[in-house]
Amino acid sequence: MASSSGTKKAGGPPPRTQSKKMSRAQTMLVDVQNEDGPAIDSELVPSSLAAIAPILRVANEIEKDNPRVAYLCRFHAFEKAHRMDPSSSGRGVRQFKTYLLHKLEKEEEETKPQLARNDPKEIMAYYQNFYNEKIKEGQYAKKPEEMAKILQIASVLYDVLKTVVPPEKVDDQTHRYAEDVQRKREQYEHYNILPLNAVGAKAAIMELPEIKAALRALRNVQNLSMPSVTTNAPHDLPEERNKSVFDILDWLSSVFGFQKGNVANQREHLILLLANMDVRKRDLADYTELKGSTVPKLMDKTFKNYWSWCNYLRCEQNTRTPPGSDKQQIQLIYIGLYLLIWGEASNIRFMPECICYIFHKMAEDVYGILFGNVRPVTGDTYHGSQTAPDEETFLRTVITPIYQVLRKEAKRNNGGKASHSRWRNYDDLNEYFWSKKCLSLKWPTGLKEEFSVHSDVVSPAHETPNRVPAGKSKPKTNFVEARTFWHLYRSFDRMWIFFIMAFQAMVIVAWTPDGSPAALFDEDVFRSVLTIFITQAFLNLLQAALDIVLSFNAWWSLKITQILRYLLKFAVAAAWAVILPICYASSVQNPTGVVKFFSNVTENWQNQGSLYNYAVAIYLIPNILAALLFFLPQLRRIMERSNSHVVTPFMWWAQPKLYVGRGLHEGMFQLLKYTLFWIMLLICKLAFSYYVEILPLVGPSKLIMKLHVDNYEWHEFFPNVTHNIGVVIAIWAPIVLVYFMDTQIWYSIFSTLFGGIHGALSHLGEIRTLGMLRSRFESVPTAFCRRLVPPSDAAKKDRHMDESADRRNIANFSHVWNEFIESMRAEDLISNDDRDLLLVPYSSEDVTVVQWPPFLLASKIPIALDMAKDFKEKEDADLFRKIKNDEYMLSAVVECYETLREIIYGLLEDETDRSIVRQICYDVDINIRQHQFLNEFRMSGMPSLSEKLEKFLKLLLSEYESAEVYKSQIINVLQDIMEIILQDIMVNGYKILERYHMQIQTNDKKEQRFERLNITLTQNKSWREKVVRLYLLLTVKESAINVPTNLDARRRITFFANSLFMNMPSAPKVRDMISFSVLTPYFKEDVLYSIDELNQENEDGITTLFYLQKIYPDEWTNFQKRINDPKLNYSEDDKNEATRHWVSYRAQTLSRTVRGMMYYKQALELQCFLESAGDNAFFGGYQAMESSQGDERASAKALADMKFTYVVSCQLYGAQKKSDDLRDRSCYNNILNLMIEYPSLRVAYIDEREETVNEKSQKFHYSVLLKGGDKYDEEIYRIKLPGPPTDIGEGKPENQNHAIIFTRGEALQTIDMNQDNYFEEAFKMRNVLEEFLKSPSGRREPTILGLREHIFTGSVSSLAWFMSNQETSFVTISQRILAYPLRVRFHYGHPDIFDRIFHITRGGISKASKTINLSEDIFAGMNSTLRGGYITHHEYIQVGKGRDVGMNQISSFEAKVANGNGEQTLSRDVYRLGRRFDFFRMLSFYFTTVGFYLSSMITVLTVYVFLYGRLYMVMSGLEREILENPSIHQSKALEQALATQSVFQLGLLLVLPMVMEIGLEKGFRSALGDFIIMQLQLASVFFTFQLGTKVHYFGRTILHGGSKYRATGRGFVVFHEKFSENYRLYSRSHFVKGLELVILLVLYQVYGHSYRSSNLYLFITISMWFLVGSWLFAPFVFNPSGFDWQKTVDDWTDWKRWMGNRGGIGIQPNRSWESWWDGEQEHLKFSNIRGRILEIILVLRFFIYQYGIVYHLDIAHRSKNILVYGLSWLVLVTTLLVLKMVSMGRRRFGTDFQLMFRILKALLFLGFMSVMTVLFVVCGLTISDLFACMLAFLPTGWALLLIGQVCRPLFKAIGFWDSIKELARAYEYIMGLLLFAPIAILSWFPFVSEFQTRLLFNQAFSRGLQISMILAGRKDKTETEKK
Repeated sequence: MASSSGTKKAGGPPPRTQSKKMSRAQTMLVDVQNEDGPAIDSELVPSSLAAIAPILRVANEIEKDNPRVAYLCRFHAFEKAHRMDPSSSGRGVRQFKTYLLHKLEKEEEETKPQLARNDPKEIMAYYQNFYNEKIKEGQYAKKPEEMAKILQIASVLYDVLKTVVPPEKVDDQTHRYAEDVQRKREQYEHYNILPLNAVGAKAAIMELPEIKAALRALRNVQNLSMPSVTTNAPHDLPEERNKSVFDILDWLSSVFGFQKGNVANQREHLILLLANMDVRKRDLADYTELKGSTVPKLMDKTFKNYWSWCNYLRCEQNTRTPPGSDKQQIQLIYIGLYLLIWGEASNIRFMPECICYIFHKMAEDVYGILFGNVRPVTGDTYHGSQTAPDEETFLRTVITPIYQVLRKEAKRNNGGKASHSRWRNYDDLNEYFWSKKCLSLKWPTGLKEEFSVHSDVVSPAHETPNRVPAGKSKPKTNFVEARTFWHLYRSFDRMWIFFIMAFQAMVIVAWTPDGSPAALFDEDVFRSVLTIFITQAFLNLLQAALDIVLSFNAWWSLKITQILRYLLKFAVAAAWAVILPICYASSVQNPTGVVKFFSNVTENWQNQGSLYNYAVAIYLIPNILAALLFFLPQLRRIMERSNSHVVTPFMWWAQPKLYVGRGLHEGMFQLLKYTLFWIMLLICKLAFSYYVEILPLVGPSKLIMKLHVDNYEWHEFFPNVTHNIGVVIAIWAPIVLVYFMDTQIWYSIFSTLFGGIHGALSHLGEIRTLGMLRSRFESVPTAFCRRLVPPSDAAKKDRHMDESADRRNIANFSHVWNEFIESMRAEDLISNDDRDLLLVPYSSEDVTVVQWPPFLLASKIPIALDMAKDFKEKEDADLFRKIKNDEYMLSAVVECYETLREIIYGLLEDETDRSIVRQICYDVDINIRQHQFLNEFRMSGMPSLSEKLEKFLKLLLSEYESAEVYKSQIINVLQDIMEIILQDIMVNGYKILERYHMQIQTNDKKEQRFERLNITLTQNKSWREKVVRLYLLLTVKESAINVPTNLDARRRITFFANSLFMNMPSAPKVRDMISFSVLTPYFKEDVLYSIDELNQENEDGITTLFYLQKIYPDEWTNFQKRINDPKLNYSEDDKNEATRHWVSYRAQTLSRTVRGMMYYKQALELQCFLESAGDNAFFGGYQAMESSQGDERASAKALADMKFTYVVSCQLYGAQKKSDDLRDRSCYNNILNLMIEYPSLRVAYIDEREETVNEKSQKFHYSVLLKGGDKYDEEIYRIKLPGPPTDIGEGKPENQNHAIIFTRGEALQTIDMNQDNYFEEAFKMRNVLEEFLKSPSGRREPTILGLREHIFTGSVSSLAWFMSNQETSFVTISQRILAYPLRVRFHYGHPDIFDRIFHITRGGISKASKTINLSEDIFAGMNSTLRGGYITHHEYIQVGKGRDVGMNQISSFEAKVANGNGEQTLSRDVYRLGRRFDFFRMLSFYFTTVGFYLSSMITVLTVYVFLYGRLYMVMSGLEREILENPSIHQSKALEQALATQSVFQLGLLLVLPMVMEIGLEKGFRSALGDFIIMQLQLASVFFTFQLGTKVHYFGRTILHGGSKYRATGRGFVVFHEKFSENYRLYSRSHFVKGLELVILLVLYQVYGHSYRSSNLYLFITISMWFLVGSWLFAPFVFNPSGFDWQKTVDDWTDWKRWMGNRGGIGIQPNRSWESWWDGEQEHLKFSNIRGRILEIILVLRFFIYQYGIVYHLDIAHRSKNILVYGLSWLVLVTTLLVLKMVSMGRRRFGTDFQLMFRILKALLFLGFMSVMTVLFVVCGLTISDLFACMLAFLPTGWALLLIGQVCRPLFKAIGFWDSIKELARAYEYIMGLLLFAPIAILSWFPFVSEFQTRLLFNQAFSRGLQISMILAGRKDKTETEKK
């Protein structure tokens, strides 16, 4: 075996003998190698041996060329690995070394030297040959990326050579070669977009003048004091080289110690920013320097937040430029410094003001160096007195200490389970820097000291990950996220106060005798109404108290002025709460009670009647001032943002001073619009509430309060309470809840109306069908050019030349339209025939009319022929008028004539033949002009001519084997055509015959006419296209009217055409457009389905491929035609690969997303081509340009690269590369293939490496950017991180954050992993980006552009359709109204476009604090708004979006969103927006975010309150007494009052926006049809069920926490879910609540039926029974094969097994009921004492059942004694004790004392029978009593069970926990049986299952889906295989 120097040395690795491979190595390396080929070893190197990966890559690269040298490389890698880790202690090292050793032993025997006799000479010879062949002249011929790879190989070969060849034997030539390689390698590094260091052949992008100008500005290092540090740049390089490696960023790095990768990354970033901003609207002539305004503009955008921060803290800005200095240079230094800090800040990027602070301190140092003639501050600042900083100095001294504090705080979070008040999140730590005390910290060590947790040492990055830090935490900053519903009142107090005051006023007015609003003008009534201000005073006191209590944990971080403000607010509120009641009491005549007491206090005051009025007037002064400022929003904005010492104290009282949320006031016009919206809404809501909810209840309430009831049916504890107050509360409570909820319904109605009107005014849905498209297609090219093509100079000059403009428009339009159509063909949405009918010719030069696509001209020629044939009149004008009436027909006729002439003329070679054709055409033209056409031509011959022409064209297009035969066939048909024309059609055709002595169809031997043809023309592509088009025009009939047939293709075409008529900014030139990036976070989702996954059968024998073939039958047919096209010549492997892509592009995969986003690049290149070609565009189309013009293409690619970047953040790519899991390896390979397929795609990932430091192995983390090479990924940038970035916050935002530094441009589009894009939409991107330059609000430019989405998963099933419609209405009409006029649109996920520079300087594109920012996206919008951003919404562009398609997936998604909204409720962002928006904008904000979820909760709560109120009235006997009382005559009115609640159901009205949007975009007939079909498919059941999901998880989150990210899965759901799985998912959220409502409804029916009509009961409770049915059975109704008998049997078996399995450590919840039950109580383990107490209070309701029912038992004999209730408890306790005894007996005696245990059971049974006999015979027990007892005791037992769970530690301590668990198991069995019984009964009937299948998959049926076949598994596999 070769050694390090040609002989074996002791220093090398120990000799190895052949040994058996280790099992892990076998799994990880050898097996996988078969799949991926020989390249696998270099990609599976353990992280601790990463340095040897390049060596192994080189070995793989050169193996085919020279196997022996490859072997030597591998051996060198093995030696190096052994030196790096001699003991093989690193993870995976031993296995890898074992694998490599086996491979080397094998290769040593198999490989022999080829160029020499021994290894040293072999490698030297190979190295020299390699240099001469690849490097010597390579720099002039090869691309920079190719040279970089070659030089890397040469460097590795030289390293290997040095170990193999003794130093003295290496010749001088080899040394010279090596030195040259070393020099060149620095010039040819792997680059991202700009090959900055490359010499020789320049890349096209480096020749762009804007890039050169930016580079020149950045390399201006004159007058900079050079650091005293030795550079590594070789001295013998030319001067130009020195300049290229040393610029402003290098200078900053040498001063502060930034990482090399960070510097390189930000260098390119800054150059591209400068170039893109500078070139906009710039004359390219004489372009050498940056514009004077470019750098200041970038400076302004970058430092706007920093300057604002300095102003807020009243400190001097450190971005000053002294007079006389190079201003541009200094500004670039500051910008570069900020970007370098940001690029290396890792998780601290989420803390923008922390970055401002770091910059502030470092900019101070920069200023000192540049203008103070001093070195940077020595000592602790960055480096010692003389030592230069290394490249990790900044990371080590500044970023890591802050990161360690973040990580320590994150551990206190306990994985999201700890209370928010116990740890500090990103916001808390960032808001420390909103205080001026941060400026007094010692820099930089003070960061660590100030942030650290008390009594705790900052631990290293590699500490134990799960250890929670000890010690006392520092306090929260400014805000505490406490878990309580009071946050909803605290954040939106103005709204609650308004509604409560309005309710009080309406009740007072309604309580007057006539109940008319006119009573308000009565003096006494008005005085009573004024009491609303007393109510307001108490509510303000509550608000002030909440401010103090809920922020108490943050008091130690607050300024003394803020604490003083809280206390003063409370004192003032308390004073008013005393003063107003006292003053009011003084004005009341004949006071009583409390009023009398207050009246006595004020009896000596004068003018008592007006005292209260004066007090109210004074009390309202602040409100009046606020109202005045409301109508002066500009003034309010200025005041709030002012730091003036005069204004600040005034604003101090109005709101606490915070850095964010100042001046959130819109312009006057916007303000008036949303104010008007809400005033109209509130008028309708209050009027409805008054007349429908409040007024009808007043009369019955008065009657009830007058009644005296003493005949109770239970033991009444408060028999002397007057006015039947309990009944009044029971009646009014549901109405009060409805009053607070129904604003949401009114909002839904108004938003639907306003959204619909706004959509119609935006021209949405004007083209929604193919018919509409055909009718307006003529104007589409003009609209296209007006919107999507930048106006050229020629176009501006030729505006008056209509025909020229039209032709230019169509030429431009045709390129894009045809690419659009070709893209749909490539996606298999349309067939080849459809494509031919849709294409537009590139050129109209050959014909005098516009050439429309054939689908518009379908059947026009046949109709024209029929008209001409049957035309009897002699006047040409009549015939031509008929033809001209249809413009498309005229166009088709003229085009056919002129094209046929060109085709025949081109075929003819003989000049005489051509003369004949010319003469015929001359006769046609002259006769038409002279109006003699019908006289000179017989129309009766036209049909036969048409038939011959059809045959002729078909021949021209056909393939042929014998040219002679083919030619003769064409000659025959052509001669027939000429004969028909000359003899049958032309009247005077014989004259032409005579003139040219025609000899057609004669037997003479002379040469015949039309025999000399140019057959080679049939191979000309453009000529064939003309023939194809002419053939289509002649032959296509009515069927083309429905082209395309594919619904998605129709949707895309009509939407694209419609969008051209919408309000869209004009397109700029590509050079002038805003540059942008797209960022997609990826975790572990599917990338590309494998063949095995496609053919893997589910339990019914159905494969994914088969399923999709049935879902998309037309697309599968198109795909089959494509891959079987002989021209494309697909091999079997190609077909398999294409099939994988076909399926993956119809799923929610990364490959689909990447393909869609790369359309941006394709669109940009086409736009560049159209602009560069201009009016001289050759008419072969863009695809012809791709293959012919190299320079054009290179230039277009360069511009596209400068404008567009796509980064996919594959967080685990590095782990997947080395994983031994086959799925992970598949994902890695598929991602690698994507990079290779799309060269512009970049992948960022977090690399974890093990490195040895001080003889200890430590883990280090890096952000790495990759691109695709020839076969491997190539590393571009590597930036070390302070620790694992994803340990701190939520996974997705952290994943985005680590990769955002690799994005480029001024805009950033966030795209999720389940999205898609379309070519035609990508073409509109530059238009959308222009929105950033508009200022629609009149004062600021947008910061987020919202885009609409198309949900592409709607066709999978009925559930997917419901979800698709719901989501579509949200992303269209809902967001439309949020943006305009309400001005409260935020960021709801993707695909919004961010102003990138605005957001990276303000905390990023999402928030990441654990748990609280679970819905990370919306917080980005809130953060943007709080920081002065402006968010818009645009609907002329759309992006595809996938949604969950199965019941359980959808429920998980809804649960996740509800969790997120629960956390939002507690967040500081919602609090600040709620307090700082004006009143009406605050209402918009509330009802479109957390208010929607609270309204949903109130809807459900109303049902509970209503039923428990009725339970109280029925059980106590009050309802019977009142309704049967003879003094009440209006019992009907009262009964209706009792039934009021049933009117309100939130679910149905929320469908309104959906119907409106479908109506707008598809027509209202379609909308009505869809609505009816949705109801028939039980959409209402589905939405009602999801209402329960929202309510459960929203409420639980606020009370107890437990929020977490729920992976919903994005696959196709066509499988049956087990009953146990559904039970686990929905037991607590739906089933328990549903069964509780069932008991309530049953009790209400049973105990109230004797005095109520059944109709009234049904009217009151029908909506509740619907709710119950939906909650209990929706999961089974929407479960595929849910009523299949065999599956029902299997489900029962599975459920019993699951219930019986014991739990324990490591047992998953899906394996055991016990494990699941423990998991369901997880939220209670971490809940605070407040949450536990509230849970117990809520549980107490279950005790009402027993108390009420026992007094109605027959055995009670109508006794009202409390002893009856006591005896019922005795029975219950006895029963539980007996069951406990049996349980204990079974455990203790069941095995060893069987007989004794049986005797015990027999005795118990006999005792039970005896007791029951006595009760029946003696005490009067009845059968009905037994059922009643069950209804009484079951809820009581459940209550005891729930209390036991809440008090788990207590019950464990006293040894009762096992009993609680067994009781819980018994209840689960009961619930399971109750749910399972109806399913089992329905499963008996086969038609139920068939009906369910039809219900679930109706949409798919309408598109040919044989779903019954899919679910039953009856596919004929044999037949499929034959096909």
